[in-house]
Amino acid sequence: MTAIPVLETERLILRAPGPQDLPALYAFYGSERSRFVGGPCSREQAWRSLAMEIGHWSLRGYGRWTVEEKATGAVAGMVGVFNPEGWPEPEIGWDLFNGFEGRGYATEAGRAARAHAYGALGLSTVISLTRLANTQSAAVAQRLGATLEGTFQHERHGMMNVWRHPSARQLKGEAA
Repeated sequence: MTAIPVLETERLILRAPGPQDLPALYAFYGSERSRFVGGPCSREQAWRSLAMEIGHWSLRGYGRWTVEEKATGAVAGMVGVFNPEGWPEPEIGWDLFNGFEGRGYATEAGRAARAHAYGALGLSTVISLTRLANTQSAAVAQRLGATLEGTFQHERHGMMNVWRHPSARQLKGEAA
């Protein structure tokens, strides 16, 4: 098993996902809020989603973290570098759970995940994928400096927008 690093931002801790996250995942995947990421779905499917998130770390050597609020310890979502079979390339992806939207957490955690992708993982570029109707997620991609590059047809999620993030060099102010 890959050792999963812990990342910290001003307000958040990004840590390894685990079984302690199941209640928050059950609530998220049982709600309409999960409609852009495969939900709403059953507890069994939510459990499988957590197993996939944990397994992604073993299969790829990177993945998505559980996001906790530093102030409360509450589980706020999942954010990280995601690249399962069928994805066009590594993605910075985010899911914020019920009640945690509108606080800038996806942007804050997304920035930390992208810095990890460019630093520790040595990636030179990443994308974010958003469902066409998910304007909130598209706004996060734009706040992270990503630009709309095109679309991608996924076998389960349908047509998705592809947002290209600034490269590591661009973020450092170098010429691309």
